[in-house]
Amino acid sequence: MKGIYFINDRIRINGLTKEESISLQEQSIKNYLFNQNIQTVKLNPYQLNEYYTIPHALLYDLKKEKSGFDCFIYYSLQTLEDFIYTYPAKWLILKSFFKEIIMVEKQNDLNVQKVI
Repeated sequence: MKGIYFINDRIRINGLTKEESISLQEQSIKNYLFNQNIQTVKLNPYQLNEYYTIPHALLYDLKKEKSGFDCFIYYSLQTLEDFIYTYPAKWLILKSFFKEIIMVEKQNDLNVQKVI
């Protein structure tokens, strides 16, 4: 399976610092990717990270690619809720590029093994 994941680098989760919140999101998602044998796709060769931090940029790259992917992975509703509620039509378009939308926070029971 091939997937793309999103990390919100501007929020604080459960009172953690921004850096700790990023680390929590990244580690949880990487554990899930490893456990489910999902390969990440990098659409933009100029992208600094293997993940997206701006949903608008992801949507732009997906429209240029003009093909779908197996899954879109994100940590929790909190990480995307601003985009979802501010741009509901864009969220629907973004979701349409993927077969599955996976919220890792709800999959924590699967995230037992740690990826190094």
